[in-house]
Amino acid sequence: MQLNFIWDMTTSVVTVLMTLIGIVTAGHALINKRDPKGAFGWITVCIVFPFIGPLFYFVFGINRVQRRAKKLLRSYASPVSEGLRGLENDFPHSLIPSIYESQTAISNRVSRRPICGGNRLSLLHNGDEAYPAMLEAIDRARRTIYLATYIFDVDETGQRFVDALSEARRRGVAVRVLIDGIGEMNWGPIASRYLRKRGLPVARYIPPSLFPPTLYINLRNHRKILVVDGEEAFTGGMNISDRHLVSAGHDRQARDIHFLIQGPLARQIEEVFIDDWFFATGETLPLSPFFPRIAGDSFCRAIADGPDEGMGQLYMILSGMISSARQSIRIMTPYFLPPRGILTIIQAAILRGVSVEIILPEKNDIPFVHWATRNMLWELLSYDVHIYYQPPPFAHTKLILVDDRYVQIGSANIDSRSLRLNFELNVEVYDQAMAGILFDYFQDIKSRCRSVTLEEMDSRTIPERLRDSFAWLFSSYL
Repeated sequence: MQLNFIWDMTTSVVTVLMTLIGIVTAGHALINKRDPKGAFGWITVCIVFPFIGPLFYFVFGINRVQRRAKKLLRSYASPVSEGLRGLENDFPHSLIPSIYESQTAISNRVSRRPICGGNRLSLLHNGDEAYPAMLEAIDRARRTIYLATYIFDVDETGQRFVDALSEARRRGVAVRVLIDGIGEMNWGPIASRYLRKRGLPVARYIPPSLFPPTLYINLRNHRKILVVDGEEAFTGGMNISDRHLVSAGHDRQARDIHFLIQGPLARQIEEVFIDDWFFATGETLPLSPFFPRIAGDSFCRAIADGPDEGMGQLYMILSGMISSARQSIRIMTPYFLPPRGILTIIQAAILRGVSVEIILPEKNDIPFVHWATRNMLWELLSYDVHIYYQPPPFAHTKLILVDDRYVQIGSANIDSRSLRLNFELNVEVYDQAMAGILFDYFQDIKSRCRSVTLEEMDSRTIPERLRDSFAWLFSSYL
């Protein structure tokens, strides 16, 4: 009798407790979820399944990315934003061609950095062109070399960079290398250990740690930066790896483009590195004491985006640029899982009569992403978006062209990981000449692609549809 009473009381207490937990977690979802469908779904799960529901919500439903980023950066005060911008190039906006009026109006309201004129951009194809140019810049460095990369493979290419950086340091050049703490675990030896053995100052960006236990999988620095003497910079989509040497025939070969930037934009990219280095190490690096010389006619702006106080800049600018299109939108990206907002804006562009072309890799290096993308392509194909598959080797290029005059290049893909979870660096280019060069590049790639049709997506077998749909469930984290 007493045991039954204790059992009944325990059951009642547990039931009440689980119900309260369900109500509390449902309330948390109601207050914090921005999407009504997502909020309603989590509220239902938390109330209908009073133990499993709240547990799943705690693990998968709470967005910790922005909170963790803010926590990590709370005590961090950017040395650049505290007064080192004194030599910023303030080109009169009246000099920017009027055809860019709608784009500059959008970007100026969102970005923290001004458009700077007097830049010269050079397109570099694959590692075959980019790496020699980068190594030559390192060899002629006189004062500083700042290098940041997501992946730094200790292969033949990596060795060449380490040798050049070591020689520069021997000459008295201040060298700093920043590698992402997760990205460096890509393949083979850990790059940071190797660079330290060679006596090079290297830092890891939010590395995993056992003591104290920290694992920020989703706060990754995906930027690719090389700045030499504050006068010339390299950025784009390429890491440091043999796989970008197309002529070498690597078994994991990847095609990509990179850019040599000369002029005032190099200073903005240098600022981004200085901020990242300070966050990773606490060391304040000086900006170059000499303002970059005018090198060309391109107006440009660096967009540094990440899941911290600047979260959403790139998403808003990208959305605005697609919305501003009047004739054409051309997108080339290796990973295409756009947030619902951008997907809708692309569909709306088609309805306005804008031509939209998207080039994707036919064979992706991450099959799970490829499957998830296939699950949503019908939403664009049914609106007459032209989608093309680029044949192997893997296409890693990130490029956006709007009306064949506005250009955006850099490290960001068109997916939630780049637009919400990663620290990225893109560059806006307001220059019709460079837009023409990249239009020709896009057309050349397209000539070797095959069209993806709605019939092809509709003809997928049931097992393929299930596989693609299952992968798509995780699209916010791929």
